Amino acid sequence: MNKEKQLDDFFDLNSNHGKKYGEGIKETLIRRLSLKSKIRLLGKVLSKKERYAILLFVLIIAGSIIYVPFSFYYHFTLPSPDFGGSFVEGVIGEPSHVNPLLLSQTGSTDRDIVHLVYSSILKYNEEGKLVPDLAKSYEITSDGLNYTIYLKESARWHDGIPVTADDVIFTIQTAQNADYNSLQRINWQGVEIQKTNDTTLIFKLKNRYAQFLNNLTLHIMPRHLWENVQPANFPLSELNLKPIGSGPYKFARLQKDKLGRIQSYELTANKNFYDGRPYINKIQLKFYGSEEDLIGAYNGNEIENLSVISPKNLKKIKFKQRLTVQKISMPRYFGIFFNQNENRFLADKNIRLALSYATNKQELIDKVLEGNGTAVNSPMIGDILGINKDVRRYDYDPESAKKTLSDAGWKDTDENGILVKRTQSKQGGKTVTDEQKLVVRVTTSAWPELVETAKILKEQWKQAGIELEIESLQTADLQQAIKDRSYQMLLFGEILSVDPDPFSLWHSSQKRDPGLNLALYENKSADKLLEDARSTLNPLERNKQYDDFQKLVIEDLAAIFLYSPVHLYGQSKNIKGFENKLIPTHSERLSNIEKWHMDTKRVLK
Repeated sequence: MNKEKQLDDFFDLNSNHGKKYGEGIKETLIRRLSLKSKIRLLGKVLSKKERYAILLFVLIIAGSIIYVPFSFYYHFTLPSPDFGGSFVEGVIGEPSHVNPLLLSQTGSTDRDIVHLVYSSILKYNEEGKLVPDLAKSYEITSDGLNYTIYLKESARWHDGIPVTADDVIFTIQTAQNADYNSLQRINWQGVEIQKTNDTTLIFKLKNRYAQFLNNLTLHIMPRHLWENVQPANFPLSELNLKPIGSGPYKFARLQKDKLGRIQSYELTANKNFYDGRPYINKIQLKFYGSEEDLIGAYNGNEIENLSVISPKNLKKIKFKQRLTVQKISMPRYFGIFFNQNENRFLADKNIRLALSYATNKQELIDKVLEGNGTAVNSPMIGDILGINKDVRRYDYDPESAKKTLSDAGWKDTDENGILVKRTQSKQGGKTVTDEQKLVVRVTTSAWPELVETAKILKEQWKQAGIELEIESLQTADLQQAIKDRSYQMLLFGEILSVDPDPFSLWHSSQKRDPGLNLALYENKSADKLLEDARSTLNPLERNKQYDDFQKLVIEDLAAIFLYSPVHLYGQSKNIKGFENKLIPTHSERLSNIEKWHMDTKRVLK
């Protein structure tokens, strides 16, 4: 007998006289039942189908209650960077002078830290364009001789002292002083500086220089900390390893091993940075002796970022799912520079033309760079720098190479694949036959990618009947060979600025050390174009002059331009906000680091 029937019998609800009284008592008792009892009682009254219908209805109501606020939240908000997080980046090389005026041309470790700790008047944005950094704005007079800089009033050194025009003047005048042996000196010769007030100064040039704004990317040093350091002690100051700047990150500490070698640097976000506090709280840089050690550290979970990765080493990296390989363009190229004074064969334009036709650039890109690069056909890298790229090309054509050499009198007389030329001359009344073998030598760095490039060229040129000898040198010996110009051909790289000035690379006045005219190129028309371009302020006119210049170099076959590698930067996928597409130097990957973030929050649209 169910409970409902028991209640009816107890109150005699089946009799007429008890119905009225009993129904009232029953309703009162049912109302006083607990919610749990009511639900239990309801479950006994309802059918299974009715119970499922009610459950579904309850779930729909509950889901709606949860969904509506979350839907509103996601519809009217969007993810935004938030403060927090840290990362560890591996770098090749050990810091020695974290000093803007003592940076070397080869070492990048010091330069990396300088980019984090110091600020410059102007900097490069994600597209490789110059934008204000310490500067609030700037003005250039119509004659291009005076540059007025207005500094941001909010800029502070990491010790809290304001950044002023005095700091800028001190940095430039120190660079100009030969006693300090700064490589920056050449960029500031003939430049005068005038202070208007604490946040305004004027650079005065004796001659117009279209690329002067590039000079304003020099990082500024604090006068109050450096002004009493004498030239002899300048490279010895503790500030070279424990720098105080005005950049987005502050030096916190360094760690050394038992031999005194620096193992790591720790940097913390500058909360008072004039362009807003960086999102990522802390950065640790760890230093390694080679790329092999760097990759080993990543595979061993010691680091999260790799400052550079060679294309050949990409396959050695584990945990690729945790890494974003950023591919960044740089205005650099590698090529073969001819020294026509060291090998008489190379003075023959037909030989240089044949070498150009015999060079398969795409094979070099595929095998040496694993596809991470583009072919280059001129000294101005038109694809990257926006200068006319519709220039004469010497595309791979082995048959044209053979025909060019054959027409010039070179034959494979011994049928051994290497061409020779026979010439006859009179000696003592007799006709003497002289046989010359077509052999040339290339000098390059011991860097594996360049050695491999040379080996591939050796095989390519052999198909045209040219024998190539390879000389690979360690850094010190290579630098000496470049200084002395003691090479027949040099397989080497050149780096341009985003707003290029190829004067030092191609003007005839730069044929000898310390100039960098590696091809010892001399052409009066080319010289004139380079000189005029330096003083042409209109960028369109300047690009036209560079276009005319590059056509002369290409026509004269002063070099074989090979390829431009992309820069490969391994970055943790936890880091967001990296947008650099074009960087002038390896260290510029860290430009705009204050915009990187690891944490997010949602904000109203």
